[in-house]
Amino acid sequence: IAKRNANPAHYVRDASGEIGRLYDAKTTPHMFVIDTKGNLAYMGAIDDTPTADSADIATAKNYVTRAINALTDGKPVKVTNSQPYGCFVKYE
Repeated sequence: IAKRNANPAHYVRDASGEIGRLYDAKTTPHMFVIDTKGNLAYMGAIDDTPTADSADIATAKNYVTRAINALTDGKPVKVTNSQPYGCFVKYE
C-alpha cells in the first residue's frame, strides 16, 4: 500500500481465501461494495470495459464508483451485479 501511495480507509488481506469463498469471488479483481448496514450493494467487475489497456479507463463506466456514489447520495444502486473479469482466483 505504501509503495503505491495509497490511503485506503480499510485494507483486507485474505491469504486463506475465507472471505473470497464467503462472497464467491471468482476473479481478481472481483469487486464488492457493502453498504453501511452490511448489505451487499454491488458485486462484479470494476467497470464495463474488460481490457487491460489503461487508455480505456476514460470511457469505461465504473460500476464501483457509481455504486459508492449512489449510496453516498442516499440513492439506490442501479447496477447491482455484473460479470467480473480478470484472472481466476486460485484458492488453496
